[in-house]
Amino acid sequence: MTENPFIEKISADEKDEQLIHEALRGSKASLEKLIYRHQAWIYNIALRMVFYPREAEDITQEVLIKIITKLSGFRFQSSFRTWAYRIVVNQVLNMKKSAGEKKHADNFDDYWKLIERTPDNALPGSDIYDVEMKTIVNEVKVSCMSGMLLCLDREQRLIFILGSIFQVTDAVGAEIMDISRDNFRQKLSRARKQMFSFMHSKCGLMDKNNPCSCEKKTKALIDSGYVNPNSLLFNVNYVHTVESTSSDRAEKLDSLLEDRSQKLFRDTPFQEPPDFVASLREILDHKEFREIFNFPN
Repeated sequence: MTENPFIEKISADEKDEQLIHEALRGSKASLEKLIYRHQAWIYNIALRMVFYPREAEDITQEVLIKIITKLSGFRFQSSFRTWAYRIVVNQVLNMKKSAGEKKHADNFDDYWKLIERTPDNALPGSDIYDVEMKTIVNEVKVSCMSGMLLCLDREQRLIFILGSIFQVTDAVGAEIMDISRDNFRQKLSRARKQMFSFMHSKCGLMDKNNPCSCEKKTKALIDSGYVNPNSLLFNVNYVHTVESTSSDRAEKLDSLLEDRSQKLFRDTPFQEPPDFVASLREILDHKEFREIFNFPN
């Protein structure tokens, strides 16, 4: 697992800057290391913005290409993290409507109506599928929570991902979003309250007496094709959760219950992306890139 780029450590910035200097002097290996340091984090942001892994892969590759092509213009006046993740922000805030956004509700009222129309059923037999039933139920959980994120508008969604899921500080979040720290805190607080209000009243993960249960919805979601046990979207390609990647800084939250709803998001998989370094090598071998970075022939 690569080092968390959102933790405020001078050493991380120094590593990035060293790799940039080396890349601009013609080190292809250093450029590849720079990509590798950030690709998983960019991908996991994109995935939570658009829902579907394939779209997240496309967004990540587009962002990485932009970072590479603009790298010679980086002036070292801010941290590379701020500079690079502003490119991420611009990409995900201004992209065309994703398939995930088209398929899912864009507000909590409509999302709940969709959930209500999904019948409750007993779990199907455990010997029907190649994966364990608890894995399929967890897929339902992560799919539903990913759908909840799409109920927030794009800016709120991104700020919630940064502040609540990846636990960036208001200082780092404000830099990346290019807003004031106070504005970042206010927007994050509003997003948290919306998410908490929905989960506190509807989600069985928050209270078993709430009307929605992952287990009870699993069969209907399999039958409808929303969840495919033979082709999982979220419970593959990961060995740890977001929680294990985040900083251990303490933060005073509005309430323990609200913190619990956010912890559920941090307990979702931190996905290992495809090897973008390998897929970008062909691009890096193009003449224009060789000229930008003075790569040897």
